[in-house]
Amino acid sequence: MKSYIWKRVLLAIFTLFIISIITFFTMNAIPGGPFDSEKATTPEVKAALEERYNLDKPLMTQYFIYLNNLFHGDWGISIKTGREIKPTIGSRFAISARLGGMALLVSIIFGIIFGSLAALYRNRWPDRVIIFFTTLLTAMPSFVLATLLLYVFSIQLGWFPVWSADGTNYVLPVISLALYPTAYITRLTKSSMLDVLGQDYIRTAEAKGVSRSKVLFKHALRNALIPVVTYIGPEFAYIITGSLVVENIFTIGGLGQEFVTSINNRDYSMIMATTLFLATVMVAVNLLTDILYKVIDPRIELD
Repeated sequence: MKSYIWKRVLLAIFTLFIISIITFFTMNAIPGGPFDSEKATTPEVKAALEERYNLDKPLMTQYFIYLNNLFHGDWGISIKTGREIKPTIGSRFAISARLGGMALLVSIIFGIIFGSLAALYRNRWPDRVIIFFTTLLTAMPSFVLATLLLYVFSIQLGWFPVWSADGTNYVLPVISLALYPTAYITRLTKSSMLDVLGQDYIRTAEAKGVSRSKVLFKHALRNALIPVVTYIGPEFAYIITGSLVVENIFTIGGLGQEFVTSINNRDYSMIMATTLFLATVMVAVNLLTDILYKVIDPRIELD
């Protein structure tokens, strides 16, 4: 286990290094710069700003300066706002993590429940209804669902505010982010549950007179959750990194909204920091997911 973890950690570091290279040079390959949109900026002031942020140096020099600062714990400051990046990302990520965590919790609970019911009532009307709605939801992007929910429940019915001053109205954003993973986990749980229910030890338990519900939830569910755990880890990272559109629709000031703003403003330092931070979250979650396989099923061998 230890050797496997060390291998994955080294692979994660290498992956982040490659991501930093791709992000940095792709970002600088796009025409324009962070100060081009400032109409009142004179050539002298622009040159001084570029010198301050090392933008006047060759790209390779800029990259190595950035890596050196990063290794020393200096995430830099925002080119456009002058704010320190580390506390900005910390405060914004707390909002995104809260939103994503609630959405993931909702999707796990309802996904496993609906998936188990679909397996229990296979080819009967509860199964058909559940599969119909999960198929519908998996075909709809989160931003479409967010817009629809906002129109129906905020504008037409007035149940929720369109915008909240403190950005803490999480009900509709959580539903928007949770619907797709709920549908996917439902289908995944059902197929995994049906596969487990066909195993010999399940038939033996049923032959001994164990009730169907006990067989389902006590014996089958634990083994059926392994593929679900496989999905939950990357899905949490996906929710965190993919909530930027939903955050903008509901004006929630999370990290996704900060990332979109930094791209629009060509804020190089903020783009690099948010990209590497989100990539680190994804890599760490995937590593944790792989380790959890062993906890859930000790028979799994990690190479």
